[in-house]
Amino acid sequence: MFHLRAVHHRFLVTVPAFAAFIWFSSLLAMLLTWLISGRPKYVSQEGAVAYISDVGASFLKPLFVVACCITGVGFLLSLILERLLRHRGRLVPEMRTREHVFGILSVVGAFVAMLGLVLLSGFDTSRYPSLHRIFLLVFMIGVALSAIFTVAEYRWIAQDYRDMCKLRRAYIAKAIIASILVALAIAFGITLFWVPNVGGVIEWIIALGFTLYLLTFCYDLRMAKATPQLPNVVKEAATSEGGRNGQSRVVEEKGGSNHA
Repeated sequence: MFHLRAVHHRFLVTVPAFAAFIWFSSLLAMLLTWLISGRPKYVSQEGAVAYISDVGASFLKPLFVVACCITGVGFLLSLILERLLRHRGRLVPEMRTREHVFGILSVVGAFVAMLGLVLLSGFDTSRYPSLHRIFLLVFMIGVALSAIFTVAEYRWIAQDYRDMCKLRRAYIAKAIIASILVALAIAFGITLFWVPNVGGVIEWIIALGFTLYLLTFCYDLRMAKATPQLPNVVKEAATSEGGRNGQSRVVEEKGGSNHA
């Protein structure tokens, strides 16, 4: 598909990088607009701090909708590219069915997140408050599930390729960022009803922090640079003392040819 074996890794990295840039710059523009305008209170606003949805429901709604659509699609494409590159040999391949399943589930989670993000931007909080909150919850759940499955997939792959420290760094970074965002999302859900001003601040932090999670895929896709020169690997299956299958050891063959 699209001759992925020949596509330069820098072109692949631009997908999550562009999505992160659009997301961050749009949020920054919305935040600065609210601050520079003298912190006006919007129709849908309850506390003193304007939520992203409040600003997004104002005259800046076109910007908010476009940013959400580009970010959602970019997030999904980053996961799909990772799947295709791993399947076609540009990234280290999976050794077990469970890793393949985790990879597919991470894409499904990203698709759910994309739908939630696009729909919450269209159904603004001013005219559709209930639907907006439902789609916001869908977006958060989709991102959380996608992150969990991605981290699980990377962790199992890293166990097969013990010398691939880049994989370990990738899933550790994702796990740390995702854990912080999930914890903040739980705090946001609580403060949304009890301390709206604090909830508004937390929402901006979560949204801006999502930029970091998008940027982790730049690191993932950049690993496609060296993969065509990876030596052949010999996988020796082993069974642990507890009778569990799936533990493996990968030995690199010196002077191996290109990975097929």
